[in-house]
Amino acid sequence: MYSEEDIASAIKADILTNETATAFRAHVEQRKSSSAVDEEHFRLITGFNDIFVVIACLLLLASVAWIGATITPWLGAATVSAVAWLLAEFFIRKRRMALPAIVLLLAFVGGVLAASIIFLDKSGHSFIVASALASAAAGLHWWRFQVPITVAAGTAAVVGCIIAFLFITFPETRSWASSLSFIAGITIFALAIKWDATDTLRQTRRSDVAFWLHLLAAPLLVHPVFASLGVFSGQPMPVQAVSVLALYVAIALISLSIDRRALMVSALAYVLYTFSALLEQFGVVSLSFAITALVIGSALLVLSAFWHPSRAFVLRLFPVAIQNRLAPFR
Repeated sequence: MYSEEDIASAIKADILTNETATAFRAHVEQRKSSSAVDEEHFRLITGFNDIFVVIACLLLLASVAWIGATITPWLGAATVSAVAWLLAEFFIRKRRMALPAIVLLLAFVGGVLAASIIFLDKSGHSFIVASALASAAAGLHWWRFQVPITVAAGTAAVVGCIIAFLFITFPETRSWASSLSFIAGITIFALAIKWDATDTLRQTRRSDVAFWLHLLAAPLLVHPVFASLGVFSGQPMPVQAVSVLALYVAIALISLSIDRRALMVSALAYVLYTFSALLEQFGVVSLSFAITALVIGSALLVLSAFWHPSRAFVLRLFPVAIQNRLAPFR
């Protein structure tokens, strides 16, 4: 699989001309349009060797963490970060392997976070400092390797740092947890849309960055909204079920508009729970979840099969200026 960065590198090295690259892109787009339109691609695995390398990396990282922890607990986590960076120099910079890049990024940032918390004696304020250091580590990793998930990891660390600071400095804000989650979700969602707008054709790593940001924003947005409807507080009533369904339809329309499915996936558990619990109230006990899953799963498969025409219809409802900032439909 060749990325847009690979093609640009080939042009710079005089392997391809601009005319040849343009013709190649047109050929690929023509093939895509006949088989997969408006698909939400992201780079995860290029072959089984990715899995093989990940298994080997995990074994190595687990062993150095164990050995380092026998000396002092924080050293094990710090060693994981150091080894993950060294491995990234080869498997990310040289080999450009997608799945190992994700694992090594998480190991590096997670190691910095864990080492900082352990070294600072696990106090409440230590988490604030550790989150700040983890976000700085993510920024350093992005500067060196530019792994798409890095932006989401750094953003998550920043959010954790801010929320920890508010909870410790102003204890009364603990009762605003849902509101803070929603605000964080909206902010990250807006950031994801901004990254998407810089690559509406989804040909570069900017689209992958947006994908991971959407994946981070979705649960932060969805949980407070459904919690406000009292989904998990007592037995759901029919009116509540209708509200949940209407909200999910609204989420589906947003997902169609931005051509991202993370919100729908995050909200799915709430819909399944609400309607299966409602069926149990009406005496359908043993098959309540099965019936709910059958109906909702079938509806989602139909939406997936007709995603392109459905999205085209929804986008036509927006002004042209907004359409131009969203991923185009063909």
